[in-house]
Amino acid sequence: MLDRKSDNGKPAEATPLPADLVSELLMGMRLVGLSYRRIQITPPFGLRFGAVEGRAQFHFVARGPVFLRCADGTINPLSTGDAVLLPQGGTHDLVSQPDLPCRHVTALESVPICRSIDAIQACGDTACDGTGVLIFSGCMEFDLGSMHPLVALMPGMMFVGTLLERYPEILPMLEAMEREARGERAGFAGILARLADVVSAFIVRAWVECGCGESNGWVAALRDPRLGRVIAALHREPGRNWTVAELATVMGSSRSVFAERFLEVTGMTPLRYLTELRMRLAAQWIGRDHLPIDAVAERLGYGSQAAFSRAFKRVIGNPPGATRTSANAPGA
Repeated sequence: MLDRKSDNGKPAEATPLPADLVSELLMGMRLVGLSYRRIQITPPFGLRFGAVEGRAQFHFVARGPVFLRCADGTINPLSTGDAVLLPQGGTHDLVSQPDLPCRHVTALESVPICRSIDAIQACGDTACDGTGVLIFSGCMEFDLGSMHPLVALMPGMMFVGTLLERYPEILPMLEAMEREARGERAGFAGILARLADVVSAFIVRAWVECGCGESNGWVAALRDPRLGRVIAALHREPGRNWTVAELATVMGSSRSVFAERFLEVTGMTPLRYLTELRMRLAAQWIGRDHLPIDAVAERLGYGSQAAFSRAFKRVIGNPPGATRTSANAPGA
């Protein structure tokens, strides 16, 4: 969930991140819908959605109710107008009753509506006349760029219902999704897909704006105004030849105070943090964006490709060339 409870049972406010840092964090956000399904189905049913590494899953219930069942057996009811984002994806089920068995959603017959959007109608012996459950689901590639560690810190499920009081402007988007899913007007599928992307991005932004929930460690550095400036500077210029003295100046403290504080909060030294940041970026640029290895090395401030390759293998575990080969393999 996006909210958390205090000792008196009421929602507790996480320490918000500075507005300018939030903007910088989300500048590199990349949330791209890869495939979508409009599913019209009559109960009883159980649909399984499998885990795909690096993929988020989004579900919107245009006509409910339905239950979201997690791999650990946790049950979450979803009603008409509800939406949920699973940032890390993971195996989960959508079922009409909590204890029903499932079959994988790909086992159902589907018909393409347009590029990357399919329609599934599984109404049994009855006609799909608007009385069954109606779901719009999307599989998304979710990347926060240099701030990718935030993805691993996100809750497994992020429900839009927890946002409506704080962000009432999201309600018209959900209402528009419901109308488009039910009405099937010209171009509805493409509009639904874009709305799903926007609602998902809104959920992520709200989580970051609210201080990233109960996350500690690395996020604690972002919440600290002075350390947050250092983190932002490193992410803004990862290829710069930073020294501890320069970073201490950014924080406004002595070298010793800065180094001790940085290690205490993040669990690593500033230069190790910079190296890991560079290698995460390098892996994205080589594997996803297909940049030449020598260009990546130069962009990240390495004087030679050999030095860059050694650092890359030490952090990532494989040489840069293996990352490129893996990304280009069929089905990657």
